[in-house]
Amino acid sequence: MLVRSNVTPWVPAALVALSLLTTSCTGQNDDVSAPKSSASASAPHGYVEGAQEKAEQQSRLLLNDPGTGDTRVLDLITGKAQEVSRRTGTTGLTTDGRFGYFHTSGGTHVLDGGAWMVDHGDHVHYYRAATRDVGELPGGSGAHVRSDAAVTAITDADGRARIYRRAELEKGRVGSPRTLPGTQAGVVLPYAEHLLSLTDNGQDAAQLSVYDREGKRVASPDAACEDPQGDAVTRRGVVLGCADGALLVREADGAFTARKITYGDDVLDGDRATAFRYRPGSDTLTASAGERAVWVLDVTERTWTRVKTGPVVAANTAGEGSPLIVLQSDGSLHGYDISTGKHLSKTKPLVTRAPEASTDQSAEPVIEVDRSRAYLNDPQGRRVYEIDYNDNLRIARTFDLGIKPVLMVETGR
Repeated sequence: MLVRSNVTPWVPAALVALSLLTTSCTGQNDDVSAPKSSASASAPHGYVEGAQEKAEQQSRLLLNDPGTGDTRVLDLITGKAQEVSRRTGTTGLTTDGRFGYFHTSGGTHVLDGGAWMVDHGDHVHYYRAATRDVGELPGGSGAHVRSDAAVTAITDADGRARIYRRAELEKGRVGSPRTLPGTQAGVVLPYAEHLLSLTDNGQDAAQLSVYDREGKRVASPDAACEDPQGDAVTRRGVVLGCADGALLVREADGAFTARKITYGDDVLDGDRATAFRYRPGSDTLTASAGERAVWVLDVTERTWTRVKTGPVVAANTAGEGSPLIVLQSDGSLHGYDISTGKHLSKTKPLVTRAPEASTDQSAEPVIEVDRSRAYLNDPQGRRVYEIDYNDNLRIARTFDLGIKPVLMVETGR
């Protein structure tokens, strides 16, 4: 693999976290893969057996070509790509920040990407370890996987939900699940040590239900969501996409409340937000608003903004103060000011879309965003671009790969 750069190699901004780690996590050892003391109390703060703790974010890209099954893990720190087990027939690739979930018609394969972070609120731990195959989850192509620090929930296309212990996945095995009662109308989301679900009870709109991690219903807030599609977990709460906007669910002192964030005007079904893209940890969400515009949902302000962009293939943003990044149908990236909709920047055409992309959304390129860079996959060009979105969408690095990176997610965030 060839990495091409037109600048001095990027040093992530997260290096500034080093002083925070040393002041907030006294006594920790950077080489946490060293032998563990027999006394658990002597283990350094943040110790994770089998992993190395680092002072900077350990981002990696998981890449897959469904046609050939070729799969790579691209380490964005070293610039090197690792070949891992082939996965053919993949219809979707998702992540929870550490594990990659390869969805196929026969089930969902779990790959430990070997890079993750743990947020303690006042400080963050970054880890890296070896990649490894974990096992298979049920669910098929229509399954949705969502996780928090304790559990992983998988909801299949029939609305059945199973809850797995996260600790088992971290040990390299799937484990035995608990099954949530009833049929779910949308994705089951772990949040605030509970599970949120929209329950299909035969009415026009699905009703919000709250379960504990054992699968017992503990609350039923007076909230409903018609035709739920799209979801996001933010620092301000959980966002569920509904026909008339979004439902924001929050927890405070053990109580759950829900508030609707409506579009404000009537929106055609083809123009509503049905899938959210955003930087993990951000409160600013993006979604296609039909074929020629992008929705931006500010969860903090609880407002929708429709940015007219022209033909949209993919969109994302790092959040407040950062541009809205849009891949248009000619293969070029465009930057827009979120608040004003002003066009800020444009690149030359970077990607050539495959003929099947117009009918198969999973074949379209995507934009992954972290705190410093954005990543755009170019399947036909067999490459991935690293974009400095704070410098007029400058191409910082180009990773030439030996495969078509049709599917891409970023881990380590």
